[in-house]
Parts: sequence; C-alpha cells; structure tokens
Amino acid sequence: MATRNVVFPAGRQALYERNRYSPAIRSNGFLFVSGQVGSREDGSPEPDLATQVRRAFDNLNAVLAAASCTFDDVVDVTVFMVDPELNFETIWKVVPEYWGDAPHPTLTAVGVTWLYGFHFEIKVIAKLPEGAGS
Repeated sequence: MATRNVVFPAGRQALYERNRYSPAIRSNGFLFVSGQVGSREDGSPEPDLATQVRRAFDNLNAVLAAASCTFDDVVDVTVFMVDPELNFETIWKVVPEYWGDAPHPTLTAVGVTWLYGFHFEIKVIAKLPEGAGS
C-alpha cells in the first residue's frame, strides 16, 4: 500500500490523531478533505449555529492553506445538515462570506439526523496548485 500524503493544519494534529482520521490527503493532483465541523480548539461543538458554520469554514480553510490551496481551488463540495428544514436559512446566510464568486464548485447537500453534536459539516475536493505535491 502506498503511503498516504496527509495534510495537517497547524495546531490540530492531536485532535485528528485522537479521532483516528486524516484531515486531508493529497492524491493525483487533488486534495481530498475530510468533513470539517464547527469545533472549538478542544473539539467540542460551537453552540451557536451561525458561529458553528463559520468555525467549520475556518477549519476547512486551515486545512486548505496547509496544502497551499484556497477555497478558489475547490471543485466539489458536500455539506451535511442536521434538520435542514429548520437550519438551512441560517446556514446559507453564512456561506457567501466564504464561498467566493461564481463560478461556484459543484455541491451536494445532505440532510442527516446526527453529526456527533454538530449541526453542519462540509467536506471538499480541491485541485492542488502546480508544485503543491501529489
């Protein structure tokens, strides 16, 4: 098996090791980012939904930056929302703060019943810039 080319954002490696997964893997010119939630530094959920979404994007952007990417490099997005009928409008008011200009990446939104105490999760695939490794 090939060694995985793991990307860790600064200051959060212990959190990922404790939970036994990689925040992102570089492979064949792409960056595959695990779902990012609105966790505080200790891994606990941010209670306010809008702040939780902002933290999820901040955590995502930290992983992207660790791989020399930005949200502009993202080509595919999957979001998970607990109770989307109740939470969609609050979540979608925050998204434009981070999303950037059109054209936007592809998007799949999934309603779920449980996210380990969180209400929003975002995972992405980004195209690595030339020279950013594989």
